[in-house]
Amino acid sequence: MNPRIQELLERIRQIEEELELEVQRRRQELQADFSKRRVMFAREVVEQQRRFKTGLLTYVLHAQWRHVLSAPFIYAVFVPLALLDLFVSLYQLVCFPLYRIPRVRRSDYFVYDRSHLAYLNALERFNCRYCAYATGLIGYCREVIGRTEKYWCPIKHARRVLHAHEYYHGFVDFGNAASYRAELAKLRAELERLQDEESS
Repeated sequence: MNPRIQELLERIRQIEEELELEVQRRRQELQADFSKRRVMFAREVVEQQRRFKTGLLTYVLHAQWRHVLSAPFIYAVFVPLALLDLFVSLYQLVCFPLYRIPRVRRSDYFVYDRSHLAYLNALERFNCRYCAYATGLIGYCREVIGRTEKYWCPIKHARRVLHAHEYYHGFVDFGNAASYRAELAKLRAELERLQDEESS
């Protein structure tokens, strides 16, 4: 990998760590305690949150018509999402061991902590779970696809790629025929080492 790109990626990683520390600091200010992937609030915080809760009936009766009209289209997307989830999970279950690519832990991508917020009614909680499922699924699929691309086609595009996955910047430069085969072998070996590390 180009040393300048590697240096920039390291700076990005450091900034992401700083961002996570700042988010953790803000959580502490809001008195959110995390234990075993579950969010716990102090009783007085929960009571304060409940004062901001809109009852379900009030919420539904005051819904904007455009939100009501769009609801069937939003919820209909669940079927293709569930099918995508099924097929991507099946794909990596069968193919990743054959390629010696470490499997992606699906559970790392799905976070359902918003249901612990006392200021949300039942429908808002349901909608938050739905959004968390959809965004978690896309993150999970992105990781599976990123590892697959690193194995089969680790070549950068000629055009700019928006929001490329974490492996992309380590790919071979577009048009670099001289080093493609050697780099492909090296990138596959990186995945195998990752597999060995996770299995030990």
